Amino acid sequence: MTLVRRLLDQAARTPGDVALVAGDGAELTYGELRRRVLAVRHGLLAGGLAPGDGVLFSVRPSPESLVLALGVVAAGGVVVFADPGAGPEMFTARLSLARPRWSAAESVLYAGSRLRPVRAYARRRGLLLPNLADLQIPGEEPMRHIHVGRRLPGVPRGALSFARLVRGDAPEPGTDADPGAPAAVIFTSGTTADPRAVVHTQASLAAALDLFRARLPLGPGDVVHTDQLMLGLPTLISGARWSMPPLFTLPADFARLMRDRGATHTFCVPVHLAEVLDASPELPPTLRYVLLGAAPAPPAILRRAVAAAPTAEVLSVYAMTEILPVAIASAEEKLAHTASGDLLGAPLPGVGTRLADDGELLLSGPNLCRGYLGADPLAELPTGDLARLDEGRLVLTGRKKDMLIRGKFNLYPGLYEPSIAALPGVAEAAIVGVPDPETGDEEVVLAVVGPADLPARLRRGLPDVIDHDALPDRIVVVDELPRSGRTRKLDRDRLRELVTP
Repeated sequence: MTLVRRLLDQAARTPGDVALVAGDGAELTYGELRRRVLAVRHGLLAGGLAPGDGVLFSVRPSPESLVLALGVVAAGGVVVFADPGAGPEMFTARLSLARPRWSAAESVLYAGSRLRPVRAYARRRGLLLPNLADLQIPGEEPMRHIHVGRRLPGVPRGALSFARLVRGDAPEPGTDADPGAPAAVIFTSGTTADPRAVVHTQASLAAALDLFRARLPLGPGDVVHTDQLMLGLPTLISGARWSMPPLFTLPADFARLMRDRGATHTFCVPVHLAEVLDASPELPPTLRYVLLGAAPAPPAILRRAVAAAPTAEVLSVYAMTEILPVAIASAEEKLAHTASGDLLGAPLPGVGTRLADDGELLLSGPNLCRGYLGADPLAELPTGDLARLDEGRLVLTGRKKDMLIRGKFNLYPGLYEPSIAALPGVAEAAIVGVPDPETGDEEVVLAVVGPADLPARLRRGLPDVIDHDALPDRIVVVDELPRSGRTRKLDRDRLRELVTP
């Protein structure tokens, strides 16, 4: 059964229940959600969308973006996430690889990328927008367009209106799309010469949602407060209510909305949760689950989360864009882990794990993506993470690419950072190497967030905690660790620049 079919069937069972609460508080019932998805599906097919057509997706998280994405997939299309704000060269490289036939964007983005004064305004603020209205893939027919929001100057002539699509006929589909066909393309990394995109099918995404639901009980009456699609979708398939915060929500407002809407589950990036707890030290008593993911959760954050939500289970999710989720560990498990490395937890049912000769973690399972766009299908994913098995539980020991070289000693930061972050006074810790151009060795620099006297204390205490060969050459106190992207991932390159003399 496809992902979309599961959602449609659930919506048919509880048409009067509220499926989604938008950022502005507007409610959407399951029955109306179902009708809108089917209407968009029908309108796109009538407009010429063919099975396998890629749809470049430039619509921010909202009820409209959810309906449109589901409608595209229900029609057999492929949602292509390529971030038009990535810069003109990178965007062009990604476009050349994905070769989408359609573009779906907010009207304001079409206007902003085409109108000269708006483009100049965006450029002054460091945002180089492509001209979405004039996109053309060499050798392909002119790209078709869908706009979300009222028509503005700059929206291409002939573009389909999302508002009209959702008001159209919504016939029941005769057949479902192939569950093994591509459903989403997600660009993750790479260069302009070699962009990398993950291809997920409806089947791999459905398997991922099942794993979330197996570890995270969800059902009617539950309220999940998040802007994350991969937690919002299992919410809807379970008949629960998705509480979607507004875009750019302040931490205090995020906490207030959880209380006002009676949230039972929430998901946060660790750094975001820290900001929420700064604004609201106590989380709502209705919470039963607090999920942390997209980046390692430092012990200090885990302790704060447990104290802020004493009746909730605080969970840390290990996942990758290519395969999610992989393992889920409770805060109690992680805090009780005193050995080296970051405890990830036991692999979830059906997730295959294997360690290569060099310790790299290899993953497989029904939730594994089909592969990378333009490459052969994947049977097993080399994660780039170094790990070990501890009584059936995965322990992350480092990243292959983050390895530092100190003489004959290979230093993996991920092996030591959790232990350092658990020391008194340390809020966060990260290790980077500053290359020595003369010797080829790297100066090992430990950056910590904490009080000014922390380096002196760490100099005394670190020899009892980490290997002698891993002791830092320098310890630097910073106000915060630099992070990037929506997931607030540690940016080691920027940190290296900060600590380089």
